[in-house]
Amino acid sequence: MIRNIVLIHGGFVDGSGWQAVYDLLAADGFRVSVVQNPTLSLAGDVAATHQVVDGLDGPCVLVGHSYGGVVVSEAGTHPNVAALVYIAAFAPDKGESVNTLIADPPPGAPVPPILPPVNGFLFLDRDRFAASFAGDLPADQAAFMADSQVPWGLDALGGTVTEPAWRAKPSWYLVATDDQMIPPPAQHFMAQRAGATVAETPGSHSVYLSQPAAVAALIRQAAA
Repeated sequence: MIRNIVLIHGGFVDGSGWQAVYDLLAADGFRVSVVQNPTLSLAGDVAATHQVVDGLDGPCVLVGHSYGGVVVSEAGTHPNVAALVYIAAFAPDKGESVNTLIADPPPGAPVPPILPPVNGFLFLDRDRFAASFAGDLPADQAAFMADSQVPWGLDALGGTVTEPAWRAKPSWYLVATDDQMIPPPAQHFMAQRAGATVAETPGSHSVYLSQPAAVAALIRQAAA
């Protein structure tokens, strides 16, 4: 059993959204760390993740939500990382980025309401944030998330993976079946390509907030 869990947030949000998952895992005796990605560049976020992993006393499970999956794929080659978990996340292959993965959406797929970049940073349309990102959360919580967005740097969006960790390490993937940011068929495709053990749960892109028990259960599987 791996006792160290490292949680990595996605774009537009910060690590505080992991608290319910953190509480469940900590109650089980896991040592849980949360990386606060600067989300300025993929290289910077990998460095922030490695800083946390370097400080652990043994192997860890690396968990990423959304863009955090790109960080997991790149940072997960670290020798202290034993397993990978993707939560409604991007799982890019070599040379891929969020940019390339969202460049050609299938007909009828939901298109995230990303506003045009301003000074090199992206935000989601505040008025459409709830429907796209947090459709199964209480309205006041979704409004708070929309108003507390973390600017997502274009260098993070365009950061390409050099050697995906999932090619060498076991992975697990939780598909959120109601996701309006990353279409569930795309999640299934990336999970199958990575050879991941796949679980499904009803949930929006904010599944780590709305379904923390399902998220924690999959992380426990990876840790075992």
